[in-house]
Amino acid sequence: MAASKLPFVSVNVAITADGKLAPDTRHFIPFSTKRDRDLMMELRSEADAVMSGATTVADGEVDLSPGGQRYQQKRIKRGLREYNLRVILSGSASISPKAYIFGTHFAPLVLLTTEAAPEERLQKLRKVADDIFVSKGRNLDVVAALEWLHAKWKVKRLLCEGGGEVNGALFEAGVVDEIFVTICPVVFGGRHAPTLADGDGIERLTGALPLKLKRMEQIDQELYCVYRVLKESRGRT
Repeated sequence: MAASKLPFVSVNVAITADGKLAPDTRHFIPFSTKRDRDLMMELRSEADAVMSGATTVADGEVDLSPGGQRYQQKRIKRGLREYNLRVILSGSASISPKAYIFGTHFAPLVLLTTEAAPEERLQKLRKVADDIFVSKGRNLDVVAALEWLHAKWKVKRLLCEGGGEVNGALFEAGVVDEIFVTICPVVFGGRHAPTLADGDGIERLTGALPLKLKRMEQIDQELYCVYRVLKESRGRT
């Protein structure tokens, strides 16, 4: 069977020493260093599109931008558009059309959602989003959504910045190629705190996703790791 036309997918996260993305309240608070945030912008400057979940995007003044003129110039030198496409994933289209990101208009903004989203919500979001992909059923067909991004929006490299449920959906769909992890010297605890990959998870060790460590670097008290996903993706077979 021919390979699906999917973007190369990278996941970028900063986690605590106990693997959390945010406290038990699930409201993100910055805990990594400026070096890690610079890395995030560097990764954005290499991607055609940057994607986050509705909860992540709605939490504060998040706009998924390239990060200023320095990174915009890097994008141009790499042969990319000055601004990356911005992608929000929300299966129920729960994000408010009044969210900060919808008030920014420097780059196209698209929403990935499902038939579980009430039509009333979709009508309001169509007024502020540049495009909306509605997946059949109540759960997002991740492979179909990424194929749509590749075909309609020419996305060859997609950078995902979570949160845990979004990352988990990508891992479950078998579409992740690479993972960037910054491990920070702090512990949050909390049984309901989001992790790098939430969702149902595996039942047996045989279902675990094997990785290969490509690079590891200690910068001050943070540990920066890059992993390549080894298991053949179900979305690419």
